[in-house]
Amino acid sequence: MCCCGLLFCLSLQHVEFRKQMSVDTIISDWKPPEVIEKFVSGGMCGYDREGSPIWYDVIGPLDPKGLLLSATKQDFLKTKIRHTEMLRRECQRQTEKLGKNIEAITLIYDCEGLGLKHVWKPAIEAYGEVSRLLAPSPKMFPMAYNLIKHFLCEETRRKIMVLGSNWQEVLRTHIDPEQLPVVYGGTLTDPDGDPRCRTMIKYGGTVPRSYYVQDSVKVQYDSSVTISRGSVFQLECDVPAPGSLLRCQFASDGADIGFGVYRRTKDEDGQKVAAMQQVLPSERYNAHLVPEDNCLTCPEPGVYVLCFDNSYSIFQSKKVSYKLEVLPPADAQMQSQCSRGDQRLQ
Repeated sequence: MCCCGLLFCLSLQHVEFRKQMSVDTIISDWKPPEVIEKFVSGGMCGYDREGSPIWYDVIGPLDPKGLLLSATKQDFLKTKIRHTEMLRRECQRQTEKLGKNIEAITLIYDCEGLGLKHVWKPAIEAYGEVSRLLAPSPKMFPMAYNLIKHFLCEETRRKIMVLGSNWQEVLRTHIDPEQLPVVYGGTLTDPDGDPRCRTMIKYGGTVPRSYYVQDSVKVQYDSSVTISRGSVFQLECDVPAPGSLLRCQFASDGADIGFGVYRRTKDEDGQKVAAMQQVLPSERYNAHLVPEDNCLTCPEPGVYVLCFDNSYSIFQSKKVSYKLEVLPPADAQMQSQCSRGDQRLQ
């Protein structure tokens, strides 16, 4: 059992970050895929003695491989941002209700049932990226914690409390029993008497293969390219009108690939990416597990440069298959056909 109290990550308060990720509307305008809603464990339940909301992550029942074969890494990132925004708003409500400033949350990580399936390499990498952005406490102890603790800042590590056999007693010192589920040593139940409070806390489970994306999504890609280790492949696309939709579908073989989108700010072929306007920040995508389908609404016309980045790979070349489309504003209804479009530009 791990318990810690954390202030909200400052990045979620950053104006540009919130705009880029549509944080202000992410609760009302975006819902996680069904597989995440059903099989990602955790939930908000009760308040600690200071009045801060409590979030539970139940690690044991998680099926990391099944989840990452069924939804994109970006879907999980947006889900975590959505959860964090929900908690931030709950803190605001508690501040108004209690008449004192509530700006922290208590995170409880239930590590019972932790096994080797939780330290699958793509899962560790995906968690590390979320950690760098949101700075949460680690979910995997003790071996997994040693793998990912370097992603965490020293301030976060100091807030982590790993509990032993007396974990229920310790939890009750921080949380009133009436606010603590029976299964965790308190007296709180669901209205139907469920000691696990399943209406508030989800407990995950094994993901059925029917959710696996590679088994169900078939894309006829137009082109493919092999990107050498340590290299970047750039693909230019002319967007003639503002409000056009830029759609890029891609898949990689064997391992993940970096992907970002930029717009030229000068009419010259030799302009370096670093000097271009960043449209979609470069991130590593698990496109070898789940084919990607990115839809971006382009607010300005111009030459957009799509960068497939393998510069971080020391030994391995990557084959990337891709399909690129530019749809004029009049065909905006096509936007709804993007199965997992990020639509980060509005």
